[in-house]
Amino acid sequence: METCTTAPAPRTLETHPRSPISAFWRMAGTSTRGKDELNPIDCQGRGPDVLNPSNININDVLGNYSLTLIDTLDTLLVLGNVSEFHRAVKLVIDTVSFDKDSTVQVFEANIRILGSLISAHILLTDSKQPFGNVGLEDYDNELLHLAHDLAVRLLPAFENTSTGIPYPRVNLKSGVPPDSINETCTAGAGSLLVEFGILSRLIGDSTFEWVARRAVKALWNLRSNETGLLGNIVNIQTGQWVGKQSGLGAGMDSFYEYLLKSYILFGEKEDYTMFQASYESIQNHLRRGREECNEGEGDPPLYVNVNMFNGQIMNTWIDSLQAFFPGLQVLNGDVENAICLHAFYYAIWKRFGALPERYNWQLQTPDVLFYPLRPELVESTYLLYQATKNPFYLHVGMDILESIEKYTKVRCGYATLHHVVDKSKEDRMESFFLSETCKYLYLLFDEDNPLHKSENKYIFTTEGHVVPIDKRFREKQWKEMLPFEEAVLSDQDKARLPPANTSNCERIPDERRYALPLKSVYMRQIDQMVGLL
Repeated sequence: METCTTAPAPRTLETHPRSPISAFWRMAGTSTRGKDELNPIDCQGRGPDVLNPSNININDVLGNYSLTLIDTLDTLLVLGNVSEFHRAVKLVIDTVSFDKDSTVQVFEANIRILGSLISAHILLTDSKQPFGNVGLEDYDNELLHLAHDLAVRLLPAFENTSTGIPYPRVNLKSGVPPDSINETCTAGAGSLLVEFGILSRLIGDSTFEWVARRAVKALWNLRSNETGLLGNIVNIQTGQWVGKQSGLGAGMDSFYEYLLKSYILFGEKEDYTMFQASYESIQNHLRRGREECNEGEGDPPLYVNVNMFNGQIMNTWIDSLQAFFPGLQVLNGDVENAICLHAFYYAIWKRFGALPERYNWQLQTPDVLFYPLRPELVESTYLLYQATKNPFYLHVGMDILESIEKYTKVRCGYATLHHVVDKSKEDRMESFFLSETCKYLYLLFDEDNPLHKSENKYIFTTEGHVVPIDKRFREKQWKEMLPFEEAVLSDQDKARLPPANTSNCERIPDERRYALPLKSVYMRQIDQMVGLL
């Protein structure tokens, strides 16, 4: 069997003297104060595009509310920088307000802002103190109050919708804009339950979990009777599918992720039942290639985009967001399938030194050429290493790290690649680069990180925020208040339920731990599939 040696510990993005995290915090009191992002090339802050309100690529995310400052709070604790964490928390408390005339996407505000505030609050007040004594003197739950205030401002999205599926955008001052569209994507509407659910259980108010869970159930009830699949864009008033594409990438990804993570956090059986049914439909209709990852003949396994009603292939591209799925498969215990899909995305990375936003697997060429420093491949690499302890994934991490250093590093941080072939850059560094990409890379190599040593278990939100698996989140004070009936599970469904607080991941046998995760013949096959050979 082919073997690989343990990768040396690299100089990480944080310890580098020109790291993006160092750059951002050095400038926090100057040109970036109050801004949402750092432009890493000109070293200036960026806020919403007020001159062009229709520029949703910017304005969906940037709300003039110190996005990056908030989104990276728990990253500082993961890196062990408690003093900067305290300084950042104080800056948020002293300077951040959500009373802004900003129209933002509900999904982005939820995962980047609300999730980070909740995570930082929990870590500040966690009696188990996984990162040591990080408590802040005179802290009076201000981050939780900010989270609550933001969530209240997002609630109008759930009003005046016939289906219970929320509008995609709200104005933080005035609610849903009069000209708001009635269409939203499945992930955007169905990925609010983790953050809203934790908030509800922290403050004892069922409202937030109720509206988020209602949206999930509304989407679930619109799935195809034939395939069990959902589409990617839905009309929130009619419940009609405007986009009939079913896949694992943009518009769909975190919907599946949050079904499983909600079950892990809250222990609600219906969440796992929905996830398992979704996973079976995905395996039955999206998965192509040979039956076994590491055995047999045929093409390597690949998950394609299909019509939700008949399972027919709709196009021949996949997008970089789909690279999260091997990590979700690890959480579900399907490590073998995770190994195969991860190898496919890593092969694309090896070819270009980055992941193009869309890749045409039939033509073996990118369809959309930019790489905005996304974390999904790094996340799956980290989770596969945690599941297998195979040093191959340290080599993958080293390869990714060196590519990022080589192709994206600029004067004040790391820049989006405009073109993965010619490596031209754009002056943008999205907050998820610090919240997720850097965090997962750091954790991959930091075996002794408190998260790995703690007796408590943790899970990451879809934005990479650290949340403990805590019995507090299994309890709710409003059981009789929710109008939903308890889900009635069949005997078959009950038999498939794992304990919500334990892993159903089968550890890779020791004899495979230091071998390549895929046999060399299958590795070469995947390399050929993406044009490497």
